[in-house]
Amino acid sequence: MSFKPAPWPRKLRSTHWYSGNSRDTIYHRGWLKNQGYPSDLFDGRPIIGILNTWSELTPCNGHLRELAEKVKAGIWEAGGFPVEVPVFSASENTFRPTAMMFRNLAAMSIEEQMRGQPIDGAVLLVGCDKTTPSLMMAAASTDIPSIVVTGGPMLNGHFRGEQIGSGTALWRFSEAVKAGEMTQEDFLEAEQAMSRSSGTCNTMGTASSMASMAEALGMALSGNAAIPAVDSRRRVMAQLSGRRIVQMVKDDLKPSDIMTKQAFENAIRTNAAIGGSTNAVIHLLAIAGRVGVDLTLDDWDRCGRDIPTIVNLMPSGKYLMEEFFYAGGLPVVLKRLAESGHLHKDALTVSGEGIWEEVKDVVNYNEDVILPADKALTQSGGIVVLKGNLAPNGAVLKPSAASPHLLKHRGRAVVFEDIDDYKAKINDDALDIDETCIMVLKNCGPKGYPGMAEVGNMGLPPKVLKKGITDMVRISDARMSGTAYGTVILHTSPEAAAKGPLAIVRNGDFIEVDVEARKMHLEISDEEMAVRLAEWQPIHNHPESGYAWLHQQHVLGADTGADFDFLKGCRGNEVGKEAH
Repeated sequence: MSFKPAPWPRKLRSTHWYSGNSRDTIYHRGWLKNQGYPSDLFDGRPIIGILNTWSELTPCNGHLRELAEKVKAGIWEAGGFPVEVPVFSASENTFRPTAMMFRNLAAMSIEEQMRGQPIDGAVLLVGCDKTTPSLMMAAASTDIPSIVVTGGPMLNGHFRGEQIGSGTALWRFSEAVKAGEMTQEDFLEAEQAMSRSSGTCNTMGTASSMASMAEALGMALSGNAAIPAVDSRRRVMAQLSGRRIVQMVKDDLKPSDIMTKQAFENAIRTNAAIGGSTNAVIHLLAIAGRVGVDLTLDDWDRCGRDIPTIVNLMPSGKYLMEEFFYAGGLPVVLKRLAESGHLHKDALTVSGEGIWEEVKDVVNYNEDVILPADKALTQSGGIVVLKGNLAPNGAVLKPSAASPHLLKHRGRAVVFEDIDDYKAKINDDALDIDETCIMVLKNCGPKGYPGMAEVGNMGLPPKVLKKGITDMVRISDARMSGTAYGTVILHTSPEAAAKGPLAIVRNGDFIEVDVEARKMHLEISDEEMAVRLAEWQPIHNHPESGYAWLHQQHVLGADTGADFDFLKGCRGNEVGKEAH
């Protein structure tokens, strides 16, 4: 399938600001000319906004100003007029209480920047976890022609002859310190080796997963996801994307043309094949809600169930993003999915061609990094959706990062009412817990934390770690980092703070988890559950003003993407009334 472009020339959005000689036009055009732009730049050529999430407090995106210059070069070459626009940048590694709380704020503010300013197309310059979905949500809401350019992953980490991944090594070394297997001094030395160049996490964490999702959805040029941040080919990709967005504007190729139900199904299957982050579930549900595609948790389970995880990257496997790129990157994975009948080949991409045309000739250069299907890390790698009386609306688990022996388990609940309760108790040797128990964390969902922090991969108690145990079943309404691992059940919905059944789990209750049967069951009667829910009282005070109040009042459940109720749907890019 290829895109049939709209007739050209036609009236662009930017002409509402800059075309003609009225007082208002001269007002808009004259002020922009103070930057030294000659008059012939306002001759009807496409104005392209480079929406840049660069910030010195978003270290993953710290190199995006340099990358923006390459995007500008491509736009100039193609006959466009580039304008760089700084936008809200939510960094997972600096924002408190959690960057997820601000994803919707970023999406809302960027949507209004796109709609309210004279741009005909947008380059979404993204990197750290929440910047990718927030800009894609904004683009979906406005439906302005847009292309994603990611900053790319950092170089591999190395520590004492061992290859280490940012995030994944952090969780592992932290547990090793608690178990007495690693000194604090060694941990501090390893810190220097984990993040040694510009770029996002070098594991298949959420940033690399969302870069892969953008490419699988067709919103980025083929090969964009895996190029390392400091590789010269990343800058080439940026320049080519700058060229391409100009033609997309001329062709009127919009996000709604690309992000169809078939495209989302492609992305879900891709996430299974790469061992992608559970965070992709929430972000894709939110993006789909903005573009008007009916996507549900059931689609995640249906599309991912039979997909083997063939990308051998941390946290599920042993390699890092550099090796993935050298092996051929995401195009090889997409080709494999297509050849096995698991890809909609005609799904449109920003190139104007179907996705199969983009990947049909690629080669796998390392079959230990991108594995044959018969050597997959797991034969059923898709995100599992568990339901039952403990999660009526669903909960998710990443099987490629879980321990096989725990995928069917019955255990006694050890309950933490919130993250502070967990921190107060977990290191106490008097805590009544062993490796057969199930750790339950409440009040860490979209409303409860607030913002749904990445705390679901609770560290194990030291007295269990010292026995050589490295995994237990953990259940929460929180998220976890895409770099994390373990038998961790997340996004339990409805969440505890919204009076979901998770709220009434008590110490000593027994819970049964059966991943094969897609079941998570709290072993109490319906009558007992009804009594407990009737007696339930929230444990947190609600904010009375500011953004935290807005978030608390309007955020939806994780099962639908945790977007704001008033932001779902595409509102378009119609220019508002002029103020002058």
